[in-house]
Amino acid sequence: METIIQHQKPFQYAEAYISDMWMLKTIFLETQNVKKADQNFGLPFLLAKNGNIVVAFASLIINENNEISFKVYDKNTMPEVEKRNFFSRAERYLKNNNTPNFKDPEQLKSSISSMISWLNPE
Repeated sequence: METIIQHQKPFQYAEAYISDMWMLKTIFLETQNVKKADQNFGLPFLLAKNGNIVVAFASLIINENNEISFKVYDKNTMPEVEKRNFFSRAERYLKNNNTPNFKDPEQLKSSISSMISWLNPE
């Protein structure tokens, strides 16, 4: 019997763009089992792809201490090692980014509210 070697493609990380938001909203709704995006959706800034398929994203949030933090939402298709790599990458990205949404909690709250209004038109 011949051994077949499978080369698994590495996961790719990329910045999240406005054109990604509807796909990220779908992941959020499915993983959180909710009907509408809410403040917990946050402001996505980084995503993970397996090939062309987005499998996770990191989103800026305001935590319970009113500080800027992030949360990772994923489809549970990433190996644990890859989840840790993605979390570390998001952590570094957050620490190294100096734009207002990453440094000013009030600015981030405003941006999240605008994003939620845009994603949930009514």
